[in-house]
Amino acid sequence: MSNLEHRFAKVNGINIHYVIQGSGDELVVLLHGWPEYWYSWRYQIPELAKKYTVIAPDLRGFNLSDKPHGAKEYQTKYVIKDIYELVLSLGFKKCFIVGHDWGGAVAWHFATKYPEMTQKLAILNCPHPKLMIHHLLKNPRQLKRSWYMISFQVPVIPELLLGLALEKVYEKNVRGWMYHPQNMTDDDMKLYIQAYREKDALTSSINYYRAGLRYGIADDLKDKKVKVPTRVIWGKDDKALGVELNDDLSKVVEANHEVIFLDNCSHWTQIDQPQRVNELLLDFFD
Repeated sequence: MSNLEHRFAKVNGINIHYVIQGSGDELVVLLHGWPEYWYSWRYQIPELAKKYTVIAPDLRGFNLSDKPHGAKEYQTKYVIKDIYELVLSLGFKKCFIVGHDWGGAVAWHFATKYPEMTQKLAILNCPHPKLMIHHLLKNPRQLKRSWYMISFQVPVIPELLLGLALEKVYEKNVRGWMYHPQNMTDDDMKLYIQAYREKDALTSSINYYRAGLRYGIADDLKDKKVKVPTRVIWGKDDKALGVELNDDLSKVVEANHEVIFLDNCSHWTQIDQPQRVNELLLDFFD
């Protein structure tokens, strides 16, 4: 990607690595999920950068960003503070927030905590945390789909097993789920694997799941609602998250909102259907 810059910023007491492209007057922040890093937005960054300044950070614990020790350091309240300070460090007071998977959970929290900084919120295949908790407790089908979240609560063993099987994970559960597997090349997968070979990256990234259950991923939200325009883009054939997780969105969003379902699209939304996602983001931001 030409004109893409790699930078580091000292925010919230840690160093965050991010990429930046574009010189628009408005800022777009792209937040990746698990097991990903900034590179999951490779199809969006150059298109969005034609009009906006675009940044895609490695969230704390991932790839080249710092990896604080202990699950408590990965509570969402700390992650959104990283992003808040990163936006301010770039000289912006507002931004469009886009999040996928765990980045989506961070984006839901960010928009709730910092509505004055959030111009609009776009979510890709990530339920609102309160709706996710509700379905884990009441929806046996979703609980079965989320078995890995429970298994990740065990210390040490998950990262040891994943470390031995990273190639298989990306082949089976990332590219293997996709309708357009050509969008995840062998070279792409090598880059992902390299990112998770960074020292402590596996433990730190899994700590998001540990912190989410131990400290209550929805607790900070309490009775608060999202009060900014929201667009959810959802690949209908997500093997990890059911479409029904979007049914009660009006209970948690107190602003204009909509859910757009994409056919022939897996959990890996922005990679599986990059052109459509780009169109929907640009249309939403305009």
